[in-house]
Amino acid sequence: MAARLQASGWLVFAQPHAALDVSNADDVRQAFIESRPRLVINCAATTDVDRCEREPSWAYAVNEEGPRLLARQCNEYEADLVHISTDYVFDGLKGDLYTQEDPTNPLSIYARTKLAGEVAVRDEARRFYIIRTSWILGPGGKNFGSRVIQLARGGARIRAVTDQTSIPTYASDLAARIEEIVLRGAHGLYHVTNTGPTSWFEFARLALNLAQMGDTPIEPVTREGLKQLATRPHDTPMRCIVSENLGLQPLRHWREALEEFVREHEMNAPQ
Repeated sequence: MAARLQASGWLVFAQPHAALDVSNADDVRQAFIESRPRLVINCAATTDVDRCEREPSWAYAVNEEGPRLLARQCNEYEADLVHISTDYVFDGLKGDLYTQEDPTNPLSIYARTKLAGEVAVRDEARRFYIIRTSWILGPGGKNFGSRVIQLARGGARIRAVTDQTSIPTYASDLAARIEEIVLRGAHGLYHVTNTGPTSWFEFARLALNLAQMGDTPIEPVTREGLKQLATRPHDTPMRCIVSENLGLQPLRHWREALEEFVREHEMNAPQ
């Protein structure tokens, strides 16, 4: 997000966690004093779904109280707030693409904290954009796209879920769309993903094919078979009726985005 905005000529203050804990009111106030922002994009969250089940107070501090503190400071500085949320606010039972008009029904502590963060932003911020997205992949950080390639290269056992479906979202595409939305000034709730639902198994298979490791075995598993602590929704692909009404074109298909990601990942991988 910072790279996208800097390339567009924005003056960006990108604070790392060590400098800004969004759940700490003093940290948040100091960050606003130093930067006096007109726009705040909250990229901070915990996405460790199983740890959230074990440590709900920690999860709520980051995913609910953090956005609330940011929203209150945004009001003081007359700044707009962009808050990034998740498809996990849905229960995955609709059997079709979720829109902003569909009721939420989070299944896990993580999902409930993310929905609580949305509510906090709605309650506290005067001018906000809530951006729900899903299955983010991109260079750096922890994501399934890079991990599956690293595991294959290291000869590790790879397992991929066959019965959970959503839409992968390339971080650079997400950042570009957030900038487009902000420049239009149309506040509200958005769903931003690439195009085309898939499973983790199909995603992993294509990622390895693109990385020239198509003969790597992948063990198909179900979510139940993994015996994870937190419940995940099975089918949560989304579409954005607000973007459609604004005339914003759908983002490219996830397969095309994954091809670019793998190409960049392989170029930057240590030889």
